[in-house]
Amino acid sequence: MNPWHDVRLLNAVSNGLTALAALWLLAAAVVWLMQRPVFALQQVVVESSAPNRPLQYVDTALLRANGAARLSGNFFTVDLDAMRGRFEQVPWVRRAQVRRIWPNTIRVALEEHRPVAIWSDGRLVNRQGELFLANVAQAEAEGALPELAGPPGSEAEVARRWAELRDQLAPLSLRPEAVTLSARHAWSVRLDNGTVLMLGREQGLPIADRVSRWVALYPGVQARLNREVVSVDLRHPNGFAVRAPGALDTSPAARAAHSKPPKRSQ
Repeated sequence: MNPWHDVRLLNAVSNGLTALAALWLLAAAVVWLMQRPVFALQQVVVESSAPNRPLQYVDTALLRANGAARLSGNFFTVDLDAMRGRFEQVPWVRRAQVRRIWPNTIRVALEEHRPVAIWSDGRLVNRQGELFLANVAQAEAEGALPELAGPPGSEAEVARRWAELRDQLAPLSLRPEAVTLSARHAWSVRLDNGTVLMLGREQGLPIADRVSRWVALYPGVQARLNREVVSVDLRHPNGFAVRAPGALDTSPAARAAHSKPPKRSQ
């Protein structure tokens, strides 16, 4: 049978062509509508992602200098992922959320890094224990930051230890100025009064318990000494050793040095 004489087939082909033509016209109309001036991007609104906490370190001049707020495309064609990536490359920006606001605006919500300390290589440490690069002078505008150090990858652990010590030492009105984790995982702390706490490793009695015991007993010890101490050795399981200015150093190295005979003069 000749297909050109099949009415059903001809109707199906006609309907299909009509549908394709309608889709083409619809697509053309959508493209035309998307290109209307009303949808051209007019502004980028930048705000803090934290309620009631304005941006402290990021400013619009910095964003313009880094090209993060550069507009490309229109409301429908702008690449939000690429724009988010540009914002997250700006110093002080930890995370950016980018979304469209009808009909011609982009709204960007920024989460800033909140610096809590300086790492040993000069980078800053945020509240999440992450390292980031930014202006240290800007970070210390309200006061010097504590110094943290440790093996690579230990940033979050050292930052947590610093926060724990800060809270534990608060009753003594003392603050940890520097916290160090050695390659052998031994801890040491320098306080804002110059005292050094040797905490050792996290074995036997937990370090937090050793510090709590020292905090409870230290006021009485200081009253008896009537002076600030140079260092406190908290590595002992049943107590701690205190060294004050002018006190005799009874360490094994010091005893060995004192036991050597004096050199004869030539």
